Amino acid sequence: MPFLASYRRILAVPGAALFSATGLVARLPISMVGLGIVLLVESATGSYGVAGAVSACYMIANAVLAIFQGRLLDRLGQARVIGVASILFGVAMVVFVVAVRADWSSLVSYGAAAVAGASLPQVGSSVRARWSFVLETPADKQTAFALEAVVDEAVFIVGPILVTVLATTVHPVAGLGAAIVVGVLGSVAFAAQRRTAPPVHAVRRHHVDRPAMPWRTVAPLVVIAAAQGVLFGGAEVTTVAFAEEQGNEGYAGGLLALWALGSLLAGVMTGAVTWRAGVATRVRWGSAAMALTMAPLLFVDSVPLMGVVLLAGGLAIAPTLIAAMSAIEQSVPSARLTEGMAVFQTGLVAGVAPGALLSGVVVDHHGASTAYLVSLLAGVAAALAAQALPRRPRVDAPGAVSRAPRGSR
Repeated sequence: MPFLASYRRILAVPGAALFSATGLVARLPISMVGLGIVLLVESATGSYGVAGAVSACYMIANAVLAIFQGRLLDRLGQARVIGVASILFGVAMVVFVVAVRADWSSLVSYGAAAVAGASLPQVGSSVRARWSFVLETPADKQTAFALEAVVDEAVFIVGPILVTVLATTVHPVAGLGAAIVVGVLGSVAFAAQRRTAPPVHAVRRHHVDRPAMPWRTVAPLVVIAAAQGVLFGGAEVTTVAFAEEQGNEGYAGGLLALWALGSLLAGVMTGAVTWRAGVATRVRWGSAAMALTMAPLLFVDSVPLMGVVLLAGGLAIAPTLIAAMSAIEQSVPSARLTEGMAVFQTGLVAGVAPGALLSGVVVDHHGASTAYLVSLLAGVAAALAAQALPRRPRVDAPGAVSRAPRGSR
């Protein structure tokens, strides 16, 4: 199909299709481990409270250490950092599973979960950094970021279903076991592809040699990311509660999948379009659209209608996140690009837990429909923060590296 020509063009770059595919596999634990921990711990203890606490420990450690790992990726290189992180992640997860099944001290379970979260390879940021290195034009990079947004949505559609089916129909350990295997093997395979990896930016002796982070652009993007994380976390919990209130709890996963599907479809179209509007303008309009799509959810009173509204609402997600990633790529120095992308991703992750918590409290006291207010207000906050973005983010970031011609790899 003609509109997919831009995707064919970037995937024809030597090595690109392979690192994107292995990056997809390596990212599956992002959507599998948190839920897998809940399912495993609940089956062993009978307590969702304990399961949620351990899962939160994992996610918090991941959010806190992601930026540090992003910095290491820029300084030491993807092969070294992701290779070591993947092995550490695998070992920590195995220790966690054994600790839970053998009823070891809860300190061991919490500690292993924290180590696993801290060491989870930052493959999403690394894949986008590779695209930024191997591609030359902003239009091609836009298409690449759209492709990765589609991959992210695929991960969040497939991962939760896979881990739930394995844990509930095969064995409580099976879901996490699959996440460990695909995470470690995918990360190692990704790290082994050195030819497409961006160059290492070693730290020099004088601190002044390190390029500055353009916080004038990055800071508003982080606030936007955190607010959108609250929106996502709140909407997920509230949608589950909504389905239960409607007497169709089993449809919760389907409703969330429709939301992700809307984002996936919009992501595909975003990468196929040549945009005239700048990335800052698209972030502002996209953030406003995400907020507006939350408003109708307060008034929906049936599962089928909720599916339609969520599908339509998902159309605003991927274009906004793609534009935000493009803004980072255009403004952050190449020597700190992976770190900059990790900062944005950390903002998203950091907002999910508070959003889920706040929505849960509102659900308990006022019901699911009212709880969608949490996501609506978070969307409004993101839209307001987007107004602080510079009208024209810097395109030629200081410290940029020269990229080899496409045919040289």
